[in-house]
Amino acid sequence: MKLKPLVFPIAVVLLCQGCSGENESHRIVGELTSDRMELAAEFSEPIVAVLAEEGVAVSAGDALMRQDDSRARARLAEAEGALDQAGARLDELVRGPRSEQIDAARADLEGAERDLEFRVAQHRRATELEERKLASPENLDRATADLEAAQALVGQRSARLEELLAGTTLEQLAQAESAVRQAEARRDAAKVDLERHTIRAPADGITDVRLFELGERPMPGQPVMIMLGGEQPYAQVFIPEALRARVTTGQAARVFVDGLEPVIAGRVRWVSSEAAFTPYFALTERDRGRLSFLAKIDLEGLEDRLPDGVPVEVELGLDQPAR
Repeated sequence: MKLKPLVFPIAVVLLCQGCSGENESHRIVGELTSDRMELAAEFSEPIVAVLAEEGVAVSAGDALMRQDDSRARARLAEAEGALDQAGARLDELVRGPRSEQIDAARADLEGAERDLEFRVAQHRRATELEERKLASPENLDRATADLEAAQALVGQRSARLEELLAGTTLEQLAQAESAVRQAEARRDAAKVDLERHTIRAPADGITDVRLFELGERPMPGQPVMIMLGGEQPYAQVFIPEALRARVTTGQAARVFVDGLEPVIAGRVRWVSSEAAFTPYFALTERDRGRLSFLAKIDLEGLEDRLPDGVPVEVELGLDQPAR
């Protein structure tokens, strides 16, 4: 979103009523304008709904246009599934091993111990036969290998049972919790992407120009609609160099709008610190009198919004205190 003032041509007529007297007001001309807000698309998806026509008043958060969000919904469903999986794994680790798993590990250990007893007896007989020269050395070698394998299996089954009895380690829990947080972050990011397929008004204002129509596909970052921000436009004028030192923020002003009889109360919102008609760094005293400073005058006490682009004249109350 970009904020840009509607800048009218720099050519401005400066009308000063009376050059003498400290209490006289000074009238300058300008026009009504608003801040421009360019609402850009974040995704290259076709526009499937236009929810606000041009020239209508909208409030902050109102939906203006909607892009196709089928892919975004699929990514959100995938992220939610990954989160469910990570949460189930964490619950499993918090609960610890099931009693059935522990019973199975005990049974496996008992079976391995019985097999080890058999291999010990077999190895003893093979040793006796070898000492009496009644069997070949290969028979003893096979019995020795079987005995060592049985001993290793008992150690493995015993370690497995001890692991189940000890339960989940702190490191395992920390890894599972990190996985859950990561899945939550991906889920939240997918929700944001889904929401941003709907172009919404960032502030109160009026829809000015729609740059894309139904069915068209904008590129990411390409503006799709332009809004005029604020409940009312402001008067944009140029302060002559001779008056700049006497104009301050908050100063009262009277605004005369073409086509309206009543005078509108105004107040200086901002005055530029840089003069127009550059370059101005090497100007003579005569040339300096042609410089001007851009200013914005807020309008007060209005119910209906005035249109942009209407010429205005502004009287600055230079002798009135700023608020």
